[in-house]
Amino acid sequence: MYNLKVCNSHYRHGFCKLGCMKKFYLFATILLSLAISCKNSAQSDNDDDDLNDEGKPKNVSTRDVSITPAVSYSDIFLDSVTVADYINSADIKNKLKRRITSFYNTRNYQFAWFASDGLTEQARGFYNLYSFDSKHNSDSLTKDKKLRQRMDNLFAAQDMKVNSKDKSILDTELKLTRLFIEHGLEVYEDGYVKRKEMERFVPSRKVDAVVIADSLLNKKHKDNKYFEDINEPYKKLKEELAKHVQISKNGGWPTIPVPASTLKFGTVSPVITTLKQRLVLSGDLTVRDTTPKFDSALVAAVKSFQSRYGYTQTGAINKQLVKDLNVPVETVIQQILINLDRMRWMPSLPSGNMVLVNIPEFVLHVMDGKKKVFDMNVVVGKEGNTTKSLRP
Repeated sequence: MYNLKVCNSHYRHGFCKLGCMKKFYLFATILLSLAISCKNSAQSDNDDDDLNDEGKPKNVSTRDVSITPAVSYSDIFLDSVTVADYINSADIKNKLKRRITSFYNTRNYQFAWFASDGLTEQARGFYNLYSFDSKHNSDSLTKDKKLRQRMDNLFAAQDMKVNSKDKSILDTELKLTRLFIEHGLEVYEDGYVKRKEMERFVPSRKVDAVVIADSLLNKKHKDNKYFEDINEPYKKLKEELAKHVQISKNGGWPTIPVPASTLKFGTVSPVITTLKQRLVLSGDLTVRDTTPKFDSALVAAVKSFQSRYGYTQTGAINKQLVKDLNVPVETVIQQILINLDRMRWMPSLPSGNMVLVNIPEFVLHVMDGKKKVFDMNVVVGKEGNTTKSLRP
């Protein structure tokens, strides 16, 4: 028997269950406030139902009024009264009410799951994982059929414009937040994830890519227990982040002049010297060589780069490949950070035999444990637009 797993780098992010220990690696977003301190709350992280000496609920973060539309991750906000009305009318415990209030306080009441153009990636990622967990685990959470139908419609919507006053949008936003918090409390062992950590799982501010990379690489936040400690692909991608950040600090890689014709084995050109320098920096060329001749080592290096970028491995350089080689290293860093975020929201890989479909790659991988058995090209898309059938 094979487990069928579909990997969509655009939509499949999520919490991940950690075996029978019921720990999930729940990951923060790339543009999340990784570089922001936890000063928004002066209270303890220990949750209880007591009040403080002033008669106010404990463990509710202070509202962060410094988050304005100019720096917020989402470009739409909701009224704090709307949140208060929801939690007071809903049949939920005081602890959850405080969690929801605290969650929106840290965001200054910007939407967590919507922007003006529709669902955010984090909304898609969390709900996909929530649905996955409900379908594939024995401790399935309560299903809300109306919300499920609404989310299906939102996933399918194109060119959407969100009205922040729309009651359906507001209801969906608040229900997703409730599910997010309930899900975290349900699947984590008590005390494993702190309240303020969970509040940072969904982005609240736009943060510069270099700041995020620095935060990740220099351990300003102790996130290993959610990320690389239990996610080998994430760990490897983070190693690539470190390599590219160092390249950036060293001045980046050289720009390759666009050749008049295809460069291939045997060609002699000054462009080849620059090409070799570029491929040494990316690790595709393992020997340093400043000669202007296209030799067998360069052929292998070009094939390595082509393989990583999804090209047919010809070993030759054309104008399009030069364009990809000339993408600034800072742009590559941003791409790595985006994909780190997407990997954080992926369900954990099950053990045993698997059929793994990588949608962006258009490739199906058959795995025997960690060993790859074979690959095959596939065509994926929406029902009704099928061009090929995937047969067993």
